Amino acid sequence: VQLVESGGGLVQPGGSLKLSCIGSESIFSKNIIGWYRQAPGKQREFVAQITRGGGSNLEDSVKGRFTISRDNAKNTVYLQMNSLKSEDTAVYYCFAGYSSPKYWGQGTQVTVSS
Repeated sequence: VQLVESGGGLVQPGGSLKLSCIGSESIFSKNIIGWYRQAPGKQREFVAQITRGGGSNLEDSVKGRFTISRDNAKNTVYLQMNSLKSEDTAVYYCFAGYSSPKYWGQGTQVTVSS
C-alpha cells in the first residue's frame, strides 16, 4: 500500500472534516498529490490537487469550502473540508501522479447527514 487515507466519518451539514493522505517519500517527491471522490451510482470525480511546490487546483463546487495543503517533510497531503453539504457524501480517494493519476489509496468514506 503506497497511499493511505484517514479522517473520514459522519458529519452534519455545515460541519467540517480534515482528510489526510500519507505515502512514501519516493511517490511524494515526484508527483502531484490530490483527491478524487466517488458518490454512490456516480463516476469518480476530481476534487483537488497540489504540486510539490504548493500550487493547487480545486474543482469549482468545492472552491471556497475545501483547502488542500501538503507537508513534504511528513509526506502527507491534507484536505480540509468546511461547510460540508449532503452532496459531498462520497468515498474520497487520494491519488499521486504527474499527467494523470498513477497511484491510488484505498479510500475513506465521508458522509454528510443530519
